[in-house]
Amino acid sequence: MNKLTRDDLYSLEEYSAKRNAFRAEVMEHKKNRRLAIGENASLYFEDRVVMQYQIQEILRAEKIFEADEIAEELKVYNAMIPDGSNWKVTFMLEYADVEQRKVALSQLLGIDQKTWVRVDGFDKVYPISNEDLERETEDKTSSVHFMRFELTSEMVVAAKEGAVLSAGIEHENYHHTLDMPENIRASLVSDLA
Repeated sequence: MNKLTRDDLYSLEEYSAKRNAFRAEVMEHKKNRRLAIGENASLYFEDRVVMQYQIQEILRAEKIFEADEIAEELKVYNAMIPDGSNWKVTFMLEYADVEQRKVALSQLLGIDQKTWVRVDGFDKVYPISNEDLERETEDKTSSVHFMRFELTSEMVVAAKEGAVLSAGIEHENYHHTLDMPENIRASLVSDLA
């Protein structure tokens, strides 16, 4: 996938004028990028559109217009854009009740390593997680993990030819498996070269 450059970003003034329409477009786009696995876990598949929105919102909120600061945001968020042979994901454990979340996070150590995606006909692909920093202590896991699922060239071809995509979590305290709905499958296939 093409990484974002400064030329792809709106100035603060342009973004102010286009923000509502762009936000609506991105929210519609994201409906095809979120996969709930069970009641409390979701995979948010990142891409260029979502990362541009994230950058634009940060630049707006922090009133960033200096070239070196914009370059730093691009560096951080470009790392989350798929490279054509992978999916990059924000994995979230979502519990509305704070106390329930605390208990769950203490019982779900290592859940990021037990999460997988699969192209039909191939083995499960487990993620490379949290390349930026450690997100787990000996007592609890984080509610947010960053993942990269690397596919073989054969998996890429099969996915592009229509193979069923599935995902799941096989943690002893959280176990779910599902086939991806067609709208999500089609969106993810567009990330592949």
